[in-house]
Amino acid sequence: MTDIGVLADRGIRRMIASDAITASPAIGEGQVQPASLDLRLGQVAYRVRASFLAGLGRTVASRISEFEMHRIDLTGGAVLEKGCVYLVPLMESLALPPGLSAVANAKSSTGRLDLLTRTITDGGVEFDRIAEGYQGPLYAEICPRSFSVLVRPGMRLNQIRFRAGQAILSDGELAALHAASPLVSGRALISGGLGFSVDLSPRAGDLVGYRAKPHTGVIDLDRIGHYAPADYWEEVRTRDSRIILDPGAFYILVSREAVTIPPDHAAEMAPYLAMVGEFRVHYAGFFDPGFGHGAAGGQGSRGVLEVRCHEAPFVLEDGQVVGRLVYERMQERPERLYGAGIASNYQGQGLKLSKHFRT
Repeated sequence: MTDIGVLADRGIRRMIASDAITASPAIGEGQVQPASLDLRLGQVAYRVRASFLAGLGRTVASRISEFEMHRIDLTGGAVLEKGCVYLVPLMESLALPPGLSAVANAKSSTGRLDLLTRTITDGGVEFDRIAEGYQGPLYAEICPRSFSVLVRPGMRLNQIRFRAGQAILSDGELAALHAASPLVSGRALISGGLGFSVDLSPRAGDLVGYRAKPHTGVIDLDRIGHYAPADYWEEVRTRDSRIILDPGAFYILVSREAVTIPPDHAAEMAPYLAMVGEFRVHYAGFFDPGFGHGAAGGQGSRGVLEVRCHEAPFVLEDGQVVGRLVYERMQERPERLYGAGIASNYQGQGLKLSKHFRT
């Protein structure tokens, strides 16, 4: 174990035991992931006029009255409507010790539903970034973009990762790690992380992705393998290895490369760069230790890409670089890895919708 790095499951349990993380009801073992902790929705949601940050020296609670339209009791289940913004107090609170900061992100299934979920804190000036030594409550800002969803208290839409010091690998360190044990199938594009591209030329058939339908029913987030994909998604097909993204549309695509996260490392999908194109890739950015490691065939797992086009139609072509993975070292190897006995839904995946849809 080193002092620098992302906390593994053991370290998270130590934080819970020392009351650096507290919750009511108590945190369950199922919330502890290899390199993160799942966060749970509380009992109430506030429908707000607009997204906001607390700002320096101000609390989220003190600002809710400025933006609240009405509040919703989640106890019996409630629908969060597409296009609306909600603020939900989370069950977990933090009392981070000096030297420890945190970053939050949407869980994979949350991102694949185009369910924009971000964490905010008292005094916060950035989404999903929790300052070193922060003490206070956590809130989830939720904006369903494509589908209205039914939620209940205790549902886990986002997760938090804790880190001590500067844990990000430099390009030189990343190249050495790849040389020792390949991180990606094919050539490694290393520049500010590990680059990856989009697959629009599948080995069989012409199905390359899915596009969210504009008018659909509600999705109950507790229903797994329940919904027919055709009721919510249009298939995206191509025979010329390119597609045109429509402004405002949401797509599920897949990376051409299969990636691997070694057991003593974690990774995060970096935000897209504006010069890449008129789109955003990936709302759910955490890749746990063991992702793709020991997957079927031993060649890693491909990354599912959640893509939203912005102002202008954009031509996306096979092999176009659309994002990068930033690797970080772990403080210690987790007790359990992604996919190894923890019911991971996306190990060895290809093009795949969220777990709520029938395969």
